[in-house]
Amino acid sequence: MNPKDIIIRPIITEKSMAGMQVAEGESIKYTFEVDKKANKIEIAKAVEACFPGVKVIKVNTMHVRGRHRRQGRYVTLSPDSKPIEFFEGLI
Repeated sequence: MNPKDIIIRPIITEKSMAGMQVAEGESIKYTFEVDKKANKIEIAKAVEACFPGVKVIKVNTMHVRGRHRRQGRYVTLSPDSKPIEFFEGLI
């Protein structure tokens, strides 16, 4: 599966923005809507492929039924990873 087919779009909410604002040396969390068929390993590889210089250390997944707009996945980057540029203007 192509990495750009796995990551559908970023999730921009108050809660997801709070995960990006952490103290120095802590992990940063980003939220993405991803393909329902993708597993954690595929999600991690897709994020690393789409955003060079990023190292994923943990992937949390969740399935929220009912309200489609709230489906997302949390990706935690290592403290030494550079931030994802797409989100820099949103913080």
